[in-house]
Amino acid sequence: MSDVAVAREDLESRLEDYRTELTGYCYRMLGSAFEAEDAVQDTMVRAWRSLDRFQGRSSLRSWLYRIATNVCLDALNAGNKRARPMDLTDSTPVAQARLQERDEVTWLEPVPDGRVLPQTADPAETAVARESVRLAFMAALQHLPPKQRAVLILREVLAWRAGEVAELLSTSVASVNSALQRARASLAESAPADTALADPLDEEQQRLLERYVAAFEGYDMTALTALLHEDATLSMPPYDLWLRGHDDIVGWMLGVGEVCRGSRLVPVVANGTPAFAHYHPDPAGGFTPWALMVIEIVDGKVSGITSFLDVKRWFPLFDLPERLED
Repeated sequence: MSDVAVAREDLESRLEDYRTELTGYCYRMLGSAFEAEDAVQDTMVRAWRSLDRFQGRSSLRSWLYRIATNVCLDALNAGNKRARPMDLTDSTPVAQARLQERDEVTWLEPVPDGRVLPQTADPAETAVARESVRLAFMAALQHLPPKQRAVLILREVLAWRAGEVAELLSTSVASVNSALQRARASLAESAPADTALADPLDEEQQRLLERYVAAFEGYDMTALTALLHEDATLSMPPYDLWLRGHDDIVGWMLGVGEVCRGSRLVPVVANGTPAFAHYHPDPAGGFTPWALMVIEIVDGKVSGITSFLDVKRWFPLFDLPERLED
């Protein structure tokens, strides 16, 4: 094998080393686990096709990020923008609550941590990475113009220097700094609350989740109310309905949501935060998938519950079983 072929083979193998962190970058840019994986695959194909033109003037990592950024910007410039129900409508009083699916809306999607967070020995770096994929932070990113979003992620999350970002985006350092300042100002206007991260949870947070499971599985609404913030939210994509306040949440669960009585919750982690695979009682016996329930905790109580109901997408993505037996 020639030296050129050996070098190409070595370079190709090194491309895979960056897949997870590139998926995390693309997920933050696009708000979809599936679109992020497609974008990374497109990035790898483009990189492989142009390996002969890669002269090593920049690092392989920065070269791949340049390609991935262009792929994401092309997707975002095509009009892709993801939302949570609370980005679209006001909360609905439980007495008027109706489930209405909005097919035209592109919803913000959950993601397993392992798909987007590379392994690192630095706890501080790990914490920043988890913070940056929380649903609330991801929702805030969706309000930024594409290039501001890229600058913010590269500078604040991935800790790139301004000069490196300027080179990647083929612009000036002054332009990068200006974009970062505008992005920070936009986020400050609707700063997402600091929700608890799944790893590590402190002892109080662990007990809170244990009590949440016991209350939900036992359908004890008095116990559940005690665990929720007074202005906690419940949303159920792909439906645009969302509720605010523990009274309305409990009212929903004792009304339309009564079908969830007798369910089982299996702990998982999604978007850096605690989550549960929600299994529904099957009349034939056992339990079948119902929702991926992402939990947000603020100041020792549950502040948000997002139940992603498209289980045919989410349960395979999270490697969850198709059913639970009694």
